[in-house]
Amino acid sequence: MSEKFTIEIISPDRLILKKDVSEVVLPSFEGEMGILKDHIPLITFLRPGLIKIVEETEKILFVEEGTVEFANNNLLILTSTAKELSDLNQNYVNKLISESEVKMKNIEITDKEKYLLSYKIETLKSINQ
Repeated sequence: MSEKFTIEIISPDRLILKKDVSEVVLPSFEGEMGILKDHIPLITFLRPGLIKIVEETEKILFVEEGTVEFANNNLLILTSTAKELSDLNQNYVNKLISESEVKMKNIEITDKEKYLLSYKIETLKSINQ
């Protein structure tokens, strides 16, 4: 019996990924969340971070936001920002860090925006290492 489930990552303009996998680790507002076959149904939001997809090899994608639904061994991720780490060059990552640090200094942003920006900056800095 297979220990795999289906993951679909969809952006507004295209299907990013659809395949059977054995494990996915998501950056949710509640913290990092591991999904295995037969996980309880859930709906949650993504925060900036890395999605780790475990199959024969590990695939890692950077996301800024999105929604997640898991039911009947189908994981659906809707996001506009999923990018494989191999597709991110250092100049692009540095630009995102700089833009986020400038936004963080704005005194008019909400605590939620600060929370999301801090995770975005932390994740991007870890990518650059």
